Amino acid sequence: MPDTKNNLLVELFVEELPPKALPKLGEAFAGVLADSLKAQGLAAADAMVTPFASPRRLAVHVRGVADRAADHAVQQKLMPVAVALDASGAPTPALLKKLAALGQDGSVVPALKRAPDGKAEALFLDSVVPGVTLADGLQKALADALHKLPIPKVMQYQLESGHGPDFQPGWTSVHFVRPAHGLVALHGSTVVPVSALGLQAGRTTHGHRFEAHVPTIALRDADSYAEQLLTQGAVIAGFAERRAEIRRQLDAAAALEGLRPIDDAALLDEVTALVERPNVLTCRFEDTFLAVPQECLILTMKANQKYFPLLDAEGKLTSRFLVVSNIRPADPGRVIEGNERVVRPRLADAKFFFDQDRKRTLDSRVPQLAKVVYHGKLGTQGERVERVRTLARAIGERLGGAALAAQADRAALLAKADLVTDMVGEFPELQGIMGGYYARHDGETEAVAWAVEDHYKPRFAGDVLPRGEAGIAVALADKLETLAGLFGIGQLPTGDKDPFALRRHALGVIRMLTERAPLPLDALLALAYAAFPAGLLQANAAELSGFIFDRLAGQLREQGASAAEIDAVLALRPQRLDQITQRLQAVRAFAALPEAPALASANKRVSNILKKAEGAVPGTVDTALLQEPAEQALAAALAAVVPGADAAFERGDHTGSLQALAALKAPVDAFFDGVMVNADDPALRANRLALLSRLHAAMNRVADLSRLAA
Repeated sequence: MPDTKNNLLVELFVEELPPKALPKLGEAFAGVLADSLKAQGLAAADAMVTPFASPRRLAVHVRGVADRAADHAVQQKLMPVAVALDASGAPTPALLKKLAALGQDGSVVPALKRAPDGKAEALFLDSVVPGVTLADGLQKALADALHKLPIPKVMQYQLESGHGPDFQPGWTSVHFVRPAHGLVALHGSTVVPVSALGLQAGRTTHGHRFEAHVPTIALRDADSYAEQLLTQGAVIAGFAERRAEIRRQLDAAAALEGLRPIDDAALLDEVTALVERPNVLTCRFEDTFLAVPQECLILTMKANQKYFPLLDAEGKLTSRFLVVSNIRPADPGRVIEGNERVVRPRLADAKFFFDQDRKRTLDSRVPQLAKVVYHGKLGTQGERVERVRTLARAIGERLGGAALAAQADRAALLAKADLVTDMVGEFPELQGIMGGYYARHDGETEAVAWAVEDHYKPRFAGDVLPRGEAGIAVALADKLETLAGLFGIGQLPTGDKDPFALRRHALGVIRMLTERAPLPLDALLALAYAAFPAGLLQANAAELSGFIFDRLAGQLREQGASAAEIDAVLALRPQRLDQITQRLQAVRAFAALPEAPALASANKRVSNILKKAEGAVPGTVDTALLQEPAEQALAAALAAVVPGADAAFERGDHTGSLQALAALKAPVDAFFDGVMVNADDPALRANRLALLSRLHAAMNRVADLSRLAA
């Protein structure tokens, strides 16, 4: 039986951890350590686990941890009976040797159990294994947690002090994310004697580097950790609690100005990982900088300074911003002044880049793209621009005629020119966005400027699509050129690795073809491959098409469609992706009909018969060869039903098209009950196959109904 249960606290005190990795480090440290304790029987499977993570600590609190796990029975297979016992039933030397290795002797032989083991019978030893002590179990759990930490980059450092016969001051090396300086392990109020990274566990830790009330905090027990760090150390130890406090202060400070802080979860996480005692202060910069595009100013404040810009009710940037300080001086004026002084050169750089870039038109920069390598096997950005132009013109022509084709061509010519501007060179995240600003400055039409700005969209799941039709044409062309080029040179995604974001590009193509561009997929892929020089790419358009349909299937599953519905619709590889939703709805409505199961099974049977047919199946049915009443009835039913079903399909009424086929159930059932398809007479057999082929074609225009068969 387990002994006393108490709550457990483990803390590793380190130098400043990498902020972008801190949330994952904190969750992993707590999760792996707690899981190991649970696996060893020291904590219940549903034990409450609380992670802590701050810039200088990783910690975990686990409720209800035993100081010793319960003993547990173990049954161990020894060896086959034929090997373990001789003819008289006495133990063989092999058995005695095995028992000795397990710390047993021949006296246990009578207690050994016999049990079947495959075709033979084996001997098994029942024993009781003592439960692990908390000291041993926590040592293992701590080692597991440190080993499995998702460390972005490991440091090596030498220990100045340590323990053990192999320790040499200044020579013994440790590998960890940052140098560790303290280890706490408290079971209730008792220190657990474990060690890690050259440190022995104790009960002391440290608070805020500058504002702690005491230099060293002696923790009373595991449950007082967060409270003592807050009151004595001026540290909010929990990542989630600290994040919520920063969010609260940001909203309160912005509300005082009648503004709102920019919503950026990643920035909030990063700032939470940089401070232990957050203090939000309001600062401002000169209004003259607002002449620079707000995306530039926002990015430089976020990326370089970790500031939160403030926006007005219309979402426009103002000259005020929020700073999350790690100290709380009585007079924050010096802190505010320092941050305002620091941000000015950053904003001045952005203004300089913007002013310099506008001295040259985008058009004049296009030749420079011939010197920018896009991919070693696919040439330069200049060559890529020409391929995208070819595609954009063709797509524009199909979507809106010559006028749209001309707009798309002009936008595609200019779309990549901002890559060689100073602003995008400093902030690559602004590519496209700056192109739109510069296009407007150069006097390009709004349609072209929108297309230049939007041609990377959608950049991520849930992102908006390009605003204008020219933008759709260029964005489609850009993504299709990327997909065709990289697939064509064999740069396919593998597992979870997708360095060229081809899955994201495929999803972008799907969204545009579904929502804005009713164009056939394979025709677009053919155009994309044709845009490249002959012989440069492998001819694998079918593989790329399959890749896109796989992404589409995954998206449809996330939207709630069933696997059978998706399989039935996508089996036909419908080229108009904008009609997929209607087809799915039609299949769902058809599947609800009482006739559906029988027709789906019949369709599957027809498919199998046609696959096995020898030779070509005639394209027409000879009514003179329809001898049996059942085949005559089926032919008549097809003549009556199919025209209406086809007409419904042609006008986009996929549900009506499928439901019209329900009338075929009775004649189809009668046909299979009363007609021998593989008749001895070749002419009769061929004619019946032709009849089934017509039935198959009629039933599978919307979806492959055989995929609905059980």
